[in-house]
Amino acid sequence: NTLVEGAFKNERSELLRLLASQLAISVENAFLYENLEHLIQLRTQQLEHEKQQSERLLLNILPLEVANELKAKGSAEATQYDSVSVLFTDFINFTQVSEQLKPKDLVGKLDTCFRAFDEIIERHGLEKIKTVGDAYICASGLSDRNESPADMIRAARQIQDFLKKLKEKRLAEGRPFFEARIGIHFGPVVAGVVGTKKFAYDIWGDTVNTAARLEEACEAGRINVSGTAREAVLDEFQWEYRGKVAAKNKGEMEMYYVVNE
Repeated sequence: NTLVEGAFKNERSELLRLLASQLAISVENAFLYENLEHLIQLRTQQLEHEKQQSERLLLNILPLEVANELKAKGSAEATQYDSVSVLFTDFINFTQVSEQLKPKDLVGKLDTCFRAFDEIIERHGLEKIKTVGDAYICASGLSDRNESPADMIRAARQIQDFLKKLKEKRLAEGRPFFEARIGIHFGPVVAGVVGTKKFAYDIWGDTVNTAARLEEACEAGRINVSGTAREAVLDEFQWEYRGKVAAKNKGEMEMYYVVNE
């Protein structure tokens, strides 16, 4: 009987231990189950946030339509656009001004200007193409938003107005300032994405080259527009006819300055 009672007690103790262990596991599983939905929700929100960040970064370097095509297909085909306004702006005497500034200050001043340019063209629904050194290039007519060539000229005027006010402020402070030339042309371009690493959206064609030549033939603080670009906006602005002006590798071209109102 003593042996039986001892065996029974041992078996009962083991059973109680097993029950306690199972109970602990059940409690832990219940806790995990109760919090599982919350954990899944947090992870889903985290993944959505990461996705939005990635898409914002992608849209910083690509137009929406191209970004969507790249995500869907893994590549984007080059596209021909027949009616595009291209703007080139470049700072005058940039080298001389840069020699008066520390590298950090120079980059800071460029950043101030280009941030303002970005805000202006975004406000008008235009597409920033790229910056090359101190040159800034943008375009309209590369999407289905029906941007008018007039939007480009309005943006150009606001860019010059911004630089004029910045010049007045820095002159009063005795600090160096930037002045810019702007050239605008209207015509066909090819647009697309090049490269596989650090790829870039860009535009090519005679329209792009001509806009660059118009910028080179411009005076400080002015907006130089080709005859073709002027015809595209008709009577929406006042013009100063410059006649036929020689442009590098283009011969003589009809050019107009936009008159400030």
